[in-house]
Amino acid sequence: MVGFCCCRYTKFGGPIHRRPVEDIAFSVARFIQNNGSFVNYYMYHGGTNFGREAAGLFITTSYDYDAPLDEYGLPNEPKYGHLRDLHKIIKLVEPALVSSYPTVTRLGKNQEAYVFRSKSGLCASFLSNYDPKNSVKVAFQNHQYDLLPWSISILPDCKNVAYNTAKVISKGPQIKMTPVVGGFSWQSYIEETPTSSESEMTTAKHLWEQLNVTRDSSDYLWYMTEVKIASNEGFLKHGKYPTLTVSSAGHVLHVFVNGQSSGTVYGELSNPNVTYTGNVKLGAGINKISLLSVAVGLPNVGTHYERWSAGVLGPVTLSGLNKGTKDLTKHKWSYKVGLKGELVSLNTIMGSSSVDWDASSLAIKKPLTWYKANFNEPKGNDPLALDMSNMGKGQIWINGKGLGRHWPAYTARGSCGGCSYAGTYSETKCQTNCGQPSQRWYHIPRSWLRPTGNLVVVFEEWGGDPTKISLLRRTY
Repeated sequence: MVGFCCCRYTKFGGPIHRRPVEDIAFSVARFIQNNGSFVNYYMYHGGTNFGREAAGLFITTSYDYDAPLDEYGLPNEPKYGHLRDLHKIIKLVEPALVSSYPTVTRLGKNQEAYVFRSKSGLCASFLSNYDPKNSVKVAFQNHQYDLLPWSISILPDCKNVAYNTAKVISKGPQIKMTPVVGGFSWQSYIEETPTSSESEMTTAKHLWEQLNVTRDSSDYLWYMTEVKIASNEGFLKHGKYPTLTVSSAGHVLHVFVNGQSSGTVYGELSNPNVTYTGNVKLGAGINKISLLSVAVGLPNVGTHYERWSAGVLGPVTLSGLNKGTKDLTKHKWSYKVGLKGELVSLNTIMGSSSVDWDASSLAIKKPLTWYKANFNEPKGNDPLALDMSNMGKGQIWINGKGLGRHWPAYTARGSCGGCSYAGTYSETKCQTNCGQPSQRWYHIPRSWLRPTGNLVVVFEEWGGDPTKISLLRRTY
């Protein structure tokens, strides 16, 4: 048995990986001609990481994997059709394959013939060209055959070519995303930064690692402290505000000073650590510094997961004061797990009625904002999705069920160029979507919906425009 990766998962901030079907078919046929007997595809059917159940750090909600069947359950052409045709041919020549070991003959420098014969006279052959650049003409059993680069031709009768791994015939229809007529009527609720007097708070004179506090009950952990500024501080007169520096083990950090956003920093899969450095507007008296640390998944590859960290570990410093730099690392810190909206279950039909939503003056491009809307299930059976391309980062729920993390503001970095199927495949070889959101569309299972009165709730960390969220059908 051998497993073949149809591609690779997508990470937030990364491009979408594509593995050409010609290369997959070549690998499978090469395995079969060398006495392979069982093929496993990972993934054959793409999936969705609903809720907060992504398989690892920074992995997108979509786990489509460029699989033959996409995460919506539709054939991903031409990959689906070309591999289907390959296995039809393999099934056709099965009696010859299982009757004997192949006779291998060299046809050229990088070309071979594998011939399988049964005692009853059945014959099947594989003509292989391992050259990644050149097509060749080979002579086999008194016939001439043209072999494309990096390809294998299968002859079920040892005479006629029935399939070539590099010649894609089953193109199939192309999938498109079609907007559903009618939009959403959104309402908004702004999540305030918490106060140290709230009952859910705990305090300590040091910084805590995030996952040991949240126990993965939420992506969010608030770190809060207070700084007293004397009235004689020089910056109050000349206007050059102090610099706050916060070192975090990741994965995302939102900084608020006196309830106002002062900036956001975020990491990536290869380096989740982040450092915020920025001038912060402080006034004479007590100033509140609130740090919202956000986890984006849990470690899934490597050793000693217990040593992996997230959250604000320090140092945290404030420089530009009369006495130079003030170390806040061992200040008294207050902690709160999760958001108020999570605690009152704003994502559910019942919980959403526990606060006053604003429908008259919708909050747009505001951080820490909840949005809700109702919609009816579109008629038909076409798979559905939300287009979140104009939002920043956060989470989505449908009728109380977690659709997943959205982060379209994190555009894909990397090198996206031409893609040749020939030659050894690597994950950086055929990348697409550079400069675009790593994930734009979010799959809504129809099994989650009722005919009327469905509730969609979006929590937006950074700030986005919900009026541009649209419901789509995935069709041919």
